[in-house]
Amino acid sequence: ITSGQIKAARAMLNLTVADLAKGAGIGFTTMVRLESGNGIPGGNVKTLIKVKEHIESLGIEFIGTPESGAGVRWKP
Repeated sequence: ITSGQIKAARAMLNLTVADLAKGAGIGFTTMVRLESGNGIPGGNVKTLIKVKEHIESLGIEFIGTPESGAGVRWKP
């Protein structure tokens, strides 16, 4: 997943950075770092998996690839 997808999903869910960090079980500053870059965020893969799984549990689906058409949508 990309930083842009995380930001887009958070916006769709109307969550603050703090809300998303808490729900994913990660630190606030870690969440800020994941969203601050472009492309695939650096860091621990386990952290990205936590964020991805939490967002998916709230009804968002990640689509595309970082190289082509990365985005998010509501799960059908």
